Amino acid sequence: MDLKSIRFGIEIETVKATREKVARAIQTVVGGTVHHIGMPQCHDPWEVTDDRGRKWKVVADGSLTNVDAKYRAEIVSPILVYGDIEQLQEVVRAVRAAGGRTNRQCGIHIHLDAAVFTTKALVNLAKIVNKQEDLIVKALDVNEQRLASYAKKVSGEFIEKIEKRKPKTNEELNKLWYGYQNTNPTHYDMTRYRALNYHNIFYRNTVEMRWFNGCLHAGKIRAYCQFCLALGAKAINSNAASSRKRDLNPINSKYDFRVFLLGLGLIGDEFKTARHHLLANLEGDSAFKNGRRPNEQAA
Repeated sequence: MDLKSIRFGIEIETVKATREKVARAIQTVVGGTVHHIGMPQCHDPWEVTDDRGRKWKVVADGSLTNVDAKYRAEIVSPILVYGDIEQLQEVVRAVRAAGGRTNRQCGIHIHLDAAVFTTKALVNLAKIVNKQEDLIVKALDVNEQRLASYAKKVSGEFIEKIEKRKPKTNEELNKLWYGYQNTNPTHYDMTRYRALNYHNIFYRNTVEMRWFNGCLHAGKIRAYCQFCLALGAKAINSNAASSRKRDLNPINSKYDFRVFLLGLGLIGDEFKTARHHLLANLEGDSAFKNGRRPNEQAA
């Protein structure tokens, strides 16, 4: 499967601008109408119905505790396709221009359509992430607060169960994820706070990825979307995957992550900007594992 064939959605948490202001900024890009739904009151939702009839929501987010309640906003996109990424970038720019900002409590969550994942693909994805997650976390500069609370790493116990039980159906995977057969998952299940969140598969049929620190940088958000789509496509297309954690060497982490990104299919000029943003936080040389010799110049 091509990464461009996977449908996705995104949630972007912001502060500094009211929910109404964020909603009206979105409307300037997507057109349509803005409505204050208001209920449930705890979320105080605003809704933008765009020119194509899709609904963009702006809701209150209770996790953003260090700002006044009126400035707590989470943008919830409709279901998007790859061709929508440029419009999403324009939405991000419009929200920033309207005064939206992010802080250390803010995060970004990206959802992939779980309908295109077989159980085998979901197992592959968990293994790929477990193997590379230390490198992913370093590359994305995930802050310690998020790692400890809302974006915990893959559970080693879950990986051990997968390796031992080798689930063949989503029902079997469900039991390994929750520790019991959960036939009625609820929104606030505590297992949702994994950076690779499989609770959402059983709750709303999406695979959620939660590593991303909050930002309103359109280029970075594009890169994050492409990265998640590439991860998903790799898992779907792989016959098998190893879960053995790789050693993280900060000195050559930029090279190692570049090799990983190329292996995901993020190759060529189309993904050049994505590679730039995803490698920016890492040390070393992206082209030479052990660094360039003194007489070698970067191309």
